[in-house]
Amino acid sequence: MKCPSCEKETLEKVILLNVEVDHCKECLGLWFDKDELRQAKDERDKNLNWLDIDLWKDQKKFVLSRSGRLCPHCRMPLYEVRYDNSQVTVDLCNLCEGIWLDKAEFKGIIKYLKEKSDYEILYNLSKNINQEFWEVFSGPESLREELLDFATILKLFHHKFSIQHPFLTIVIKGMLPIP
Repeated sequence: MKCPSCEKETLEKVILLNVEVDHCKECLGLWFDKDELRQAKDERDKNLNWLDIDLWKDQKKFVLSRSGRLCPHCRMPLYEVRYDNSQVTVDLCNLCEGIWLDKAEFKGIIKYLKEKSDYEILYNLSKNINQEFWEVFSGPESLREELLDFATILKLFHHKFSIQHPFLTIVIKGMLPIP
């Protein structure tokens, strides 16, 4: 596969966070096949596994333009789209749903997701717990992955509750039977 950015190098397979992706040695770009970006994000930070961004979901925010690059897999034009509300613009293939990230864009996505996660935990925790609970039954990930997402958000709720209400946490722990 040819690099969509510099078109000079052939992409080589590398393991990034236990996920096999394609990498360009020249421009340091990364090609993620369908769902590999989510898998790499989940491996990078387990506390972000519940926070998934569907780049195709919200059509109101979905503003795309041709990037002038070709998909290394399909050889069809890639489209630029902003990664949620971040400053990171990614290149997408609408056929194979692969994603091209230029150098340092993966770091930018992780940084953005950490900030978004902090905000969501502080201000929208109950909504997110409810959403993750229903995703256990409806997907889009496997049952095991959805249960892990739900467990993560419950763990984050526990941490938030402990910080906001330390006295109540001590009282509740004192009422629980000792194993």
